[in-house]
Amino acid sequence: MPGLTHPLVSEPKPVEVGGSAILPIVDRSRDWWTQAQADLDHARAAVTVRHYDWACFAAHQAAEKGLKAVLESRGEKAVGHSVRFLLAAVTEEPSPGVLAAAKVLDKHYIPTRYPNALTQGAPTEFYTEEEASDAIRRAEEVLRFCDRLLAR
Repeated sequence: MPGLTHPLVSEPKPVEVGGSAILPIVDRSRDWWTQAQADLDHARAAVTVRHYDWACFAAHQAAEKGLKAVLESRGEKAVGHSVRFLLAAVTEEPSPGVLAAAKVLDKHYIPTRYPNALTQGAPTEFYTEEEASDAIRRAEEVLRFCDRLLAR
């Protein structure tokens, strides 16, 4: 989403310990946020070339990484790929729309990429432009929620 940038951290400065330069533990929230934006851009681009399966997956990834940016900015290390469970790790209560978006996006994590997640056929044969557009809208909703939290 254009215009959503946050000066979350500055570049780490090495600390000298016993003659060696050691980098402190770094807040990578800016990196997670940047990648969330790139994944959302990828989802939009995938629609233009009718790769609807990849658009859905990239939308999921954008939401996942946006939430990881929030958690990382608070000093928490987020693990896992479920948007719903990452959302639950954030202490602020999401709107019903954000929660519904998370649940839908989670359904795009595996079957968008693996034929054996379907009874037969390749994922690319099943996903539609409507599903891809819906996934992008839902990722945007999750990222707006993340943006509000990162702005605090």
